[in-house]
Amino acid sequence: MQEAVTSKVEEVAQRVAQSEGLELVEVEVKGGGSARLVRISIDKPEGVTHADCQTVSDKVGEILEAEDAIPGHYTLEVSSPGVERKLLKPQDYQRFHGQKAKITVREEVDGRRTWEGTLAGFADGVISLEVAPGEIRRLPFDQVKKANLKFEW
Repeated sequence: MQEAVTSKVEEVAQRVAQSEGLELVEVEVKGGGSARLVRISIDKPEGVTHADCQTVSDKVGEILEAEDAIPGHYTLEVSSPGVERKLLKPQDYQRFHGQKAKITVREEVDGRRTWEGTLAGFADGVISLEVAPGEIRRLPFDQVKKANLKFEW
């Protein structure tokens, strides 16, 4: 049931995001009953505004209600992915080339599971991460457990 709800929300959110010139980054559906939370993360190259979030929230909420896509009550949240956004798709590694990232893989690579460095490329399902000047680690995308940008404060 939860997967069906998530799939429907993703489909609706994708349509709305595209119509507004936005990227749908992620959809999360958590909980159930009156405690259900639907979280949508959107982005665009120049950054997401409060108005973007409000527009997506209004339009997605309207469609979900009209189609009665989510049983019961729920809370809908729409936000930007933040400065330390998750890297979820192969395109993310290309888009954020040259930026700092932290990547955790399922199986060790050179004795470690967690790597930090600068995104140096993505090709043939492999992420290139510069972990030190001139030192590249190649991490298989299908082994990524968690990855996000690292903001330098």
